[in-house]
Amino acid sequence: MKLQNKTAVVTGAGSGVGKAIAVLFAREGANVVVSDINIEGAEEVVEEIIFTGGKAISVAANVAKEEDVQNLIDTAVHKYGTLDILVNNAGIMDNFVPAGAVTDELWEKVFNVNITGAMRTIRKSLPIFTEKGAGVIVNVASAGGLLGSRAGAAYTASKHAVVGLTKNVGFQYAEVGVRCNAIAPGAVNTNIGTTIFAPHTFGMERAMAGMNLNPRTGEPEEIAKVALFLASDDSSFVNGTVITADAGWTAY
Repeated sequence: MKLQNKTAVVTGAGSGVGKAIAVLFAREGANVVVSDINIEGAEEVVEEIIFTGGKAISVAANVAKEEDVQNLIDTAVHKYGTLDILVNNAGIMDNFVPAGAVTDELWEKVFNVNITGAMRTIRKSLPIFTEKGAGVIVNVASAGGLLGSRAGAAYTASKHAVVGLTKNVGFQYAEVGVRCNAIAPGAVNTNIGTTIFAPHTFGMERAMAGMNLNPRTGEPEEIAKVALFLASDDSSFVNGTVITADAGWTAY
């Protein structure tokens, strides 16, 4: 087991990629804190993990709220004694709204979840990691964080910010035993589409322009395997970088 006796917090873990990561980490021996704004979904994931012999608890958390982030990490440490792995997976889409139509409200909503939430969980976790000289952070970015038009302006900018934060934390804390990397998934079969409603016609048309080049859609479990690599000692020399998992879509 690659994560035996490690404690991992996974945000947005009530479904999709986050669920797949939580389940796989538990199978690899981790104590998993399954966090989601949808507590019912998180509890179902915990039940599945416990049924198969794993260890997990659920914590309701909206990463856009500082008090929820504080409670999330404090609960993990109170329950399992420490924190070893942080996975920032929680994220929302932006209805493909282009820069010419984006509102302050939408911009702030997307940024609060996709990047400010990740910053807050990292900020809360770093004192734990630096005190013991060990810790791993895995951020879920996106192909939209590497290229210009896989979504609207807010999502694209927020995921580029995730990549920048990953590199900054990875380098600055490398000498105190902390690693920080990101995954940039391409199209994956998840329910993030439920955060899309009334998509902007022009923005969606431009964002979908390259979909015919996508070799295939991935499954959450395929992204989870990349997260496991980054969270485990298998990637001990990997830090401050982004692993693209998209079947080659962005290679074109």
